[in-house]
Amino acid sequence: MTEIDISALEANGWVKTTDGKAVEKTFKFASFVGAFGFMTQAAIHAEKLNHHPEWFNVYNRVEVRLTTHDKDGLSDLDVKLAGLMDALVN
Repeated sequence: MTEIDISALEANGWVKTTDGKAVEKTFKFASFVGAFGFMTQAAIHAEKLNHHPEWFNVYNRVEVRLTTHDKDGLSDLDVKLAGLMDALVN
C-alpha cells in the first residue's frame, strides 16, 4: 500500500493511530449546539464523498477517527475529509 502523506493533517492536530491505519482528532466547541452543527456540516461532506467517519460526541466535544475499511488503512479520502472538517472550524 502506498504511504499517504498526512503531514498537513498532523500540523492541524490530527494524530496517526499506533497501528497506522487511521487518523484521529478531538474537536472542542463552545456548546453542544456548536458540536452538533459541526457534525451536521461534516456529515454533508462525508455523504458527498461516500466516506463516513467514526465519531463520538459528548456535549461540546466530537472525537473523530478516519480510516478506509476496504483498504485496511488510510487513503486519500481520509485526508480529504479531514481537511474539509478542519475547514469547517477555521
